[in-house]
Amino acid sequence: MRLHRLDITAFGPFGTTQTVDFDTLSRAGLFLLHGPTGAGKTSVLDAVCYALYGAVPGARQSPGTSLRSDHAPVGTYTEVVLDLTVAGRRLEITRRPAQQRPKKRGGGFTTEKAQSWLREYDPSNGSWKGLSRSHQEIGEEVTQLLGMSRDQFCQVVLLPQGEFARFLRADAEARGKLLGRLFDTRRFAAVEERLAELRRAAEQQVKDGDERLLALAHRTAQAAGDAAAGWPAPDGRPGDPGLAGDVLAWA
Repeated sequence: MRLHRLDITAFGPFGTTQTVDFDTLSRAGLFLLHGPTGAGKTSVLDAVCYALYGAVPGARQSPGTSLRSDHAPVGTYTEVVLDLTVAGRRLEITRRPAQQRPKKRGGGFTTEKAQSWLREYDPSNGSWKGLSRSHQEIGEEVTQLLGMSRDQFCQVVLLPQGEFARFLRADAEARGKLLGRLFDTRRFAAVEERLAELRRAAEQQVKDGDERLLALAHRTAQAAGDAAAGWPAPDGRPGDPGLAGDVLAWA
């Protein structure tokens, strides 16, 4: 996934529209998000998460909290627009949370429902094509392209407020499943399982052969009778290392 541009309007501490040009920032390959406490560093990460999943990380999405900036002018919509490339596709996601706006007729305010838009850039004609305005469809599309749920994205990609420490403290099984999805290790798991099957099959073949070998050794001992009194037959079990050599030397 590569972020190109983020427009934040009336969101968190940002009362007006602020634009983050990630293409410019990323030209050197690395950039630092820096500023004093309360400058809005975490809110930039929240805006990215909100654009992708329609929700912000953890407790900041708890009931009673508002995404709208207290500094926003009346009539300015709270909105996040994210331009990104993911899985080889250039997409633009626009999100507006449910919010109060002035009534078009008369005084007072009315609540406008949350809205989402998803568009895809077509390089053949240089235009954007609308794909969906459904929260559910956009959420499913983003989750499928990224291969992660919101919680997984917040734990692995966004690392604010000690969230990564919680990921590190997770048990091995939970981390294994998450990293397996993140790095798509299914093909390696398939190879591992195939090798395990071959190992089990070879092990069974060796045990079957050892059982036949021990049966022959038992018949040999019976045929030798007293002549083998000073040469006890090997007492190994099928699958023991070196059993075939021991039986051959005894015979």
